[in-house]
Amino acid sequence: MAITKTHPIKSTLKAAIDYILNPDKTDGKLLASSFGCGLETADIEFAWTREAAGERGTHLGRHLIQSFAVGETTPEEAHKIGQELAEKILGGKYEYVLTTHVDKGHLHNHLIFNAVSFVDYKKYHSNKQSYHFIRRTSDRICAAHGLSVIEPGTDRGKSYKEYTAEKQGQSYKAKLKAAVDLLIPQVNDFEELLTRLQAAGYEIKRGKYISCRYRGTPQSHMALWGKEEQGSEHSFPHKRETEHSGLCDDAQERFTRLKTLGAAYAEAAIEERIRGVYAAKRRTLPRDNGRIRLIADLENRINAGQSAGLEQWTKIHLLKQAAKTVNFLTENKIEYYSDLENRVADVTAAYEQAGQAIKDAEKRLTYLSLLIKHSATYRQLKPLHEQYRKSSDKEKFLRGRESEIILFEAAAKALKEMGVTKLPDTAKLKTEYAALSEKKTRLYGEYKQARKQMEEYGIIKRNVDSILNPSQGRTKEQER
Repeated sequence: MAITKTHPIKSTLKAAIDYILNPDKTDGKLLASSFGCGLETADIEFAWTREAAGERGTHLGRHLIQSFAVGETTPEEAHKIGQELAEKILGGKYEYVLTTHVDKGHLHNHLIFNAVSFVDYKKYHSNKQSYHFIRRTSDRICAAHGLSVIEPGTDRGKSYKEYTAEKQGQSYKAKLKAAVDLLIPQVNDFEELLTRLQAAGYEIKRGKYISCRYRGTPQSHMALWGKEEQGSEHSFPHKRETEHSGLCDDAQERFTRLKTLGAAYAEAAIEERIRGVYAAKRRTLPRDNGRIRLIADLENRINAGQSAGLEQWTKIHLLKQAAKTVNFLTENKIEYYSDLENRVADVTAAYEQAGQAIKDAEKRLTYLSLLIKHSATYRQLKPLHEQYRKSSDKEKFLRGRESEIILFEAAAKALKEMGVTKLPDTAKLKTEYAALSEKKTRLYGEYKQARKQMEEYGIIKRNVDSILNPSQGRTKEQER
């Protein structure tokens, strides 16, 4: 499970990059990587790209934070997930610096990327749509790595700290629920429960709804226990090791309505629980725009065994599916089971081949984008670097030109690492890049079509297997 948040960097870009590159936080910078720029020259290269684009906006870059649940992944895997996320959301068009911090209780990635693309000089637009794309992409990558994923519509708007606190039973609501649950068997009525909550350090606010706020001292949790338990070794979430006067340092700022803790914590429900007559209300079927959600309804009835017409519905459904399957097999001239197996293998292979072709195109596009950038920088700044190299007073020459010299040396280093010994023709590179981009678009169309066919044939094969339902002792010929 990973939680993401992003914000713009409007000033002190270098300070932000220096912060995320802190060796104490990144295991001596072992958990730091970059794309399209050097770790130590990122701020200069960001600025060079923005200047080339003529960008005069207030945003120098964007800072994305990706946090992981405690103990769910390793630093190395977290960094790999961050790299995959950066590749997917930035498409190899924006310089970025990525680090994984290990100095907190939970692992988290910091991704700082340029506000402008070095490929087409287009500005990165951050809005709700782009942020939801980041979240969906992060969830897909986490799921692929076997990490848990926050389901849509749940935990919305919670920070990582709030989510972790609730998961570990340390949130204010979790503590209040635990306090109420603990007191219900001990009290005789609702008023006594409120009195005991007050003695335990809760401030009570009466009105249409009863609300509570924890403001107690470190010792006030003892009021939750009966006299016979106070000397035992039992503990409670409110208990703290430090003893001091005044309010606890975890005092709650806002009131919490009891009814927001759940149906079993509304005033009437608590009174029934105290009297021992409470019965949990049966959940109503979920609705969508006033209509019963069919799948949820069917699942509930199947699980409960309450559907009298389920068997008849199943028979009719199987007959319909059988008819559709026969029509499909006839239209596609599939006569034998082996033919169906071969067709499924063919469409699956086509799907995998299309996916690999897209990956190859993306890899080549990334290489071309970097080659175009570094070649252009090298070619543009080479005359200046020649002057610097021949200068008798290099320190004086560097005044006001240091950034350009650093950029040239960074480009030269990058080209050397890419194995470039002779500067390529930039125009030809751009032509190849444009053609490959168009090819990638066509490949996506083929990929989607192959995926659709694979899913369709997969359904047909499952229908055939389900309808025939061959016994384990039959041979393949018998199945045909």
